[in-house]
Amino acid sequence: MSFFAELKRRNVFRVAAAYVIIGWLVMQIGEVMAPALHLPDWTLSALAFFVILGFPFALFFAWAFEMTPEGIRKEKEVDRNQSITPVTGRKLDFTIIALLLVALGYFAWDKFIKSPEPVAEVTKQQAQASEATSKAPNFDTTGPEANSIAVLPFVNMSSDPEQEFFSDGITEEMLNLLAKIPELRVTSRSSVFSFKGQAIDIPTVAKKLNVAHVLEGSVRKSGNKVRITAQLIEAGSDIHMWSETYDRELDDVFAIQDEIAAEVVSVLRLQLLGEVPETTETNTLAYTAYLQGKHHLEGARTIKPLLAIESFREAIEIDPEYAPAWAGLAQSLDWAANWGNIDATEGFEQAREATIKALELDEDLAEAWTMLAKIQYAYDWDWYTAQGTIRTALMHEPKNSKALMNASAIERAVGNFDEAVLLAQRAVDSDPLNPVVLRFLALAYWGAGQYEETNETMLRILDLYPQRFLANNNVAWSYLNLDKPEEALQYVEFEEKYHPDETRMPQLARAFIMHSLGRDEESRQSLDYTIENSGQWLAYQVAEAYAWRGETDKAFEWLEISYDQRDGGVSHLLGDPSFKPLHNDPRWEPYLLKLGLLKGWQNAKVHWEERP
Repeated sequence: MSFFAELKRRNVFRVAAAYVIIGWLVMQIGEVMAPALHLPDWTLSALAFFVILGFPFALFFAWAFEMTPEGIRKEKEVDRNQSITPVTGRKLDFTIIALLLVALGYFAWDKFIKSPEPVAEVTKQQAQASEATSKAPNFDTTGPEANSIAVLPFVNMSSDPEQEFFSDGITEEMLNLLAKIPELRVTSRSSVFSFKGQAIDIPTVAKKLNVAHVLEGSVRKSGNKVRITAQLIEAGSDIHMWSETYDRELDDVFAIQDEIAAEVVSVLRLQLLGEVPETTETNTLAYTAYLQGKHHLEGARTIKPLLAIESFREAIEIDPEYAPAWAGLAQSLDWAANWGNIDATEGFEQAREATIKALELDEDLAEAWTMLAKIQYAYDWDWYTAQGTIRTALMHEPKNSKALMNASAIERAVGNFDEAVLLAQRAVDSDPLNPVVLRFLALAYWGAGQYEETNETMLRILDLYPQRFLANNNVAWSYLNLDKPEEALQYVEFEEKYHPDETRMPQLARAFIMHSLGRDEESRQSLDYTIENSGQWLAYQVAEAYAWRGETDKAFEWLEISYDQRDGGVSHLLGDPSFKPLHNDPRWEPYLLKLGLLKGWQNAKVHWEERP
């Protein structure tokens, strides 16, 4: 008997056909069930791998073994005269026909019933453009998602105004708790806190934040007693869907937060989104100190980062196992080091130690992974390790605006400008009124050479926060990149008018603007002022100014100073238009090699070649 005939006799071909159909059906089921069960993206790849891996094993068993009335036996042990392979073959034929009917039925349902309209084929560029449009911040949206919610700042009803930090902290913890539900879109802290203290009706707030529901409440704390009132409102109709008042001992504050989160999820009928997350508990005194640290940390750029450090260390001293306090300490140390409140090297190293401790205690803490990624790219210049770290943060909290912000900054640093824009747009979707998040979007546009969009975003920040420090100055930079130095000068003058005590950044901007206006002596004076007063802090910006002025040797000299000082500004280098005159200089690529950015330059160079 020929080999082909023997394969046929042993039903190997039938087994192969049945296996292929079953494998295809398994993949279809996996494609439907994976999203419903919130399985990770790699699940389908793993399923396909095992389906393919099983195919040769199925053929081997069909060849080497045979079904008999006594069970499965090795084929060589079965007498050919007693073999029942013809009977088994007929049964396999019926099985294959049944499987084919199931497969054809599913195919018909999927193609002609579920999706009757033909889907037009699009190019890769069109698909990318569509994706960018869907993720872009839309400030005039037609309507919010049904599963969207904003947690407004809980009102401090305590007699002591110093307890404001406690009510703010309760708000933030509630917000963070709800944000852990994967399919629930929760507006981030900075956007909701922009309404604090304002007498604005709920429908107006919801429209500005583009959410369908609002959770608001109040906190009254007296000694060890606390009363928390919460109410859930359907924003479109201004109808109260649920409300509750909790009178408890302060020790029960975590249980209250869990109860409120569970009630909100139940009322919104979101049980299918997964189990309600629970608060990480700690000692009451430690929690109070932690909330004080968070209160100081939110204003750490301009208020009191050192007090934030002090509060977080107090929380850690009381409860050394409380991971969020370690993460908060890392963030406050990072702020203080970045803005010159403490020694930069010492501050970043302490921030790293605190971050690692937080992750040792809670490896799922997204804010700690985000902080580690920031240290890796802004201080270590370990760009590609930071890429992996920030992806871990986003794996735990895909909508965390701080993680998305830093992910955008990392992609921009390594020359992936389009990806940086998409990530920044997603951050704005999560936190649409946060000026820091909006500024990261503007920087992503700037790195990608989209200067009109940069200008529009900077103007939006100024419109939202007209008195914000450096808001006018940033608009000036965006006009300068549009080759409109007259408008840029006007906004620098506005900055100097509103913030007369801060001269360093406006003078730096003048160095650029005056050169563009042909007033070179004034440009030189402003640059000298910057070097004299801020040279140790703004080395990268001084290099930018020299490059803008066409003084190439001086630009490289200050880039070397930036390298020696480990100036975080170098993360902007690949997309910075100021350095375009240096791109063909023989010193350019060796400098990038030293920074570890030569690989990223290959990406960025293609982008630069496509710019007008």
